[in-house]
Amino acid sequence: MSQETVNGVIDNAATTAAVDGEPEPIIFLDDISVTFKTRTGSILHPNRVQAVRGLTLKLMPGMTLGIVGESGCGKSTTANVMCGLQAPTSGKVFFKGRDVTKRTAEMRRVIGRVISVVFQDPATALNARMTVHDQLLDPLKVHKIGDKTSREQRVLELIEMVGLPNSVLEALPGQLSGGQRQRVAIARALSLSPDAIIADEPTSALDVSVRAQILNLLMDLKRDLGLSMVFISHDIQTVRYISDRIVVMNAGQAVERGTPDQLFTNPKDDYTKLLLGAAPSLLHPELAAFAE
Repeated sequence: MSQETVNGVIDNAATTAAVDGEPEPIIFLDDISVTFKTRTGSILHPNRVQAVRGLTLKLMPGMTLGIVGESGCGKSTTANVMCGLQAPTSGKVFFKGRDVTKRTAEMRRVIGRVISVVFQDPATALNARMTVHDQLLDPLKVHKIGDKTSREQRVLELIEMVGLPNSVLEALPGQLSGGQRQRVAIARALSLSPDAIIADEPTSALDVSVRAQILNLLMDLKRDLGLSMVFISHDIQTVRYISDRIVVMNAGQAVERGTPDQLFTNPKDDYTKLLLGAAPSLLHPELAAFAE
């Protein structure tokens, strides 16, 4: 087990030692690294790229953890490790205290029930040939949850939960707007009543007029359902709006972390200062004001 120091200060949220009375993390990444082989170099000695280096993170119950950084900084690879899509090259991964690093068939089932993912582009995340009804019903059938009657009731609950009318249940994804498709993707992510949702750039593929609506929906669901959430974006202003705690990543490492107020009022790392100065908010100013 290890501790991670950022700017010379040990982050209490990243320590591995248990604290009396502290709840168990939903997700705990302990000193993980992820290395990929590239197509360059020789067959016997291919070149390698280290996407994540020595990263330690905890997602606590009820927390929204924002991960921010430019493209290629390792944030999406981190998300893939969190939800079990990518095994770390080194380090440990824990879900609710259970070591799932090896990703056995049993561990994949555990992860599938505990963690759900909302991807960047709902147009590709949803099956273009399945109705909304069938896409919401499918996870319940795969995981053998409930009987036919209770599953149908759950589908109705989900569509209401994300603010869509029942009439969309018989629609195909291509017949819906981008915002409606993302609401369907969020409803599907909620179908198994997960402990946490990983939202990987969930608003970047949407029109600016619906981004604040989707962010508000995610925040309302977090509050009403007691969800934990990992929110990933390259827009530090959007991450500030939705997160309880923020991790800034650069070149595969966490270069700074803290509460939104800490990072915005007194950033320590030069890269954080660069993000704050260079990145305009993806929220339109009028929508950002409305969201507040």
